[in-house]
Amino acid sequence: MTLERRLKDRESWTIGDRCSAAKVLDLLSTKTVFLTVRECFYGTRRFEDFVERVGTSAPAVSRALKQLEAAGVIERVPYREPGSRVRDEYHLTPAGEDLLPVFLSLMQWGDAHLQDGKPPLSFLDRQGRPVRVRVTADADGPAVRSADLEIRYNR
Repeated sequence: MTLERRLKDRESWTIGDRCSAAKVLDLLSTKTVFLTVRECFYGTRRFEDFVERVGTSAPAVSRALKQLEAAGVIERVPYREPGSRVRDEYHLTPAGEDLLPVFLSLMQWGDAHLQDGKPPLSFLDRQGRPVRVRVTADADGPAVRSADLEIRYNR
């Protein structure tokens, strides 16, 4: 990446707590929170299922769900099974759905660099084609590498 001219003096500027990457990391700050989002993408909806599939304690999952709900990533949707009290399911909001490329990028990187052999899961579109995440300037354009980017300061 290259910096626009006024940013080249790294000592003269900082974005501090306004950094979007830092804010995302604050939101997805624990393994439990991230795996809870993963489970939402995989179709998990009910609290007990999150606890089982994430593999952690109920209080940790409860904190993760509250954190994600407060950030607008998930929403509670009431449901009632016959003869039971009203309970909540958890669904991704549009903002939560927008995390899909983030999730898939991390999975794709892990598949390429951390798996010894074939990864455990593949992600395919409805026609059975593998899905990949890449950075482009437009939908049909070539992949953009970090060396091809310029960073500009938005005030």
